[in-house]
Amino acid sequence: MSADAKSRKLVLLTHEFDPKRGGIATFCEEIALAAHAAGHAVEVWTHRDREGVGREWPFPVRRLAMRGSHGLRCQMVTASALFSERKRLHDATVLLAEPGPMLAALWLLPFRDALPRRLALTFHGSEILRFHHNPIVRPLMRALVRRAFRISTLTGYTRDLLCRHFPEAADKTVLTPGAVRGGTTPISSTGNASSSDAGRLVVLTVGRLHPRKGQLQTLRALDALPAQLRERVEYWIVGKAGDRHHEDLLQIAAANAAVRVRFLGGLSDAQLDLVYRRADVFALTSVEHGHSVEGFGLVYLDAAARGLPVVAHRIGGVPEAVSDGETGLLVAPDRPAELTAAFEKLLTDAGLRRRIAAAGPAWALKNSWRESAERLLEEESS
Repeated sequence: MSADAKSRKLVLLTHEFDPKRGGIATFCEEIALAAHAAGHAVEVWTHRDREGVGREWPFPVRRLAMRGSHGLRCQMVTASALFSERKRLHDATVLLAEPGPMLAALWLLPFRDALPRRLALTFHGSEILRFHHNPIVRPLMRALVRRAFRISTLTGYTRDLLCRHFPEAADKTVLTPGAVRGGTTPISSTGNASSSDAGRLVVLTVGRLHPRKGQLQTLRALDALPAQLRERVEYWIVGKAGDRHHEDLLQIAAANAAVRVRFLGGLSDAQLDLVYRRADVFALTSVEHGHSVEGFGLVYLDAAARGLPVVAHRIGGVPEAVSDGETGLLVAPDRPAELTAAFEKLLTDAGLRRRIAAAGPAWALKNSWRESAERLLEEESS
């Protein structure tokens, strides 16, 4: 970055930030930290801290009077904050890092100079389909895309999805790949010291309890394992409810499953690290669900960094997060028998698990947040 770029102010707007958890929150936190480390004067605007006490940050975090949804009230609060600070933000780089702030910015499009000159957008996947499907939002989002000086996506899949539905983005979109979350300690040995030492094999899923995350598909696949193997398997599910009906359905399915199922709820980083280290296989078998798609999945990198082989569906941006045959096994989402076979292959072959586990950390570390921040915030070509 040039000296001028390093001294530029970056204001990142997001409804997903500490203490909220999830892939988008991680992206926002890590991009802000990387930009700060590169010399930017970083400021984050986000929701009020209503989920607990968040961590300390090396830059100002402005908590707006909203709970951080995509609803009309949150849009109005964010739009009002942008409008009231428009003079101060005129020459700053303002990153709308997820769909909530983008929807808020649409309200300011009719007003001259209401939006900053250096406006950047980050798209993650599902919102592209939702924006395009809405006949009111679609033309406004096209205008916002034209207004932006830079757009980023985490994967080539998401970039292609965006440019197909909003062609205006084609000449200004850069890839800002996700990376391992700061503070994650990769395992460089041949795998985890898990509960399999006691004869148990643990399959772990980390993600919201939501139909798109595929917990039911994983449970059904494990339930179809041969009886002798199934008796040795436990399925651990980490995550808060993202869909109450789906949580109820999972509970009912688990009560009738042949494999042991443990719901661990939301965990702290320290607790989650211990759970990763006790697991043998990581599974996140995402599926398409309405306008919701899996744009990437930072959790796949978290698992690989900790030496866990991954089982996943070959869908969306997942093949850019999981190297098939190297850091995990990918299966077509409409092949339940093949999904069961992938689990059986990993659970019965300790040598294969060790080989895949050994490849995980290097794969997980191939991208860096610093490089992604530089691509997103670099100056326009002259």
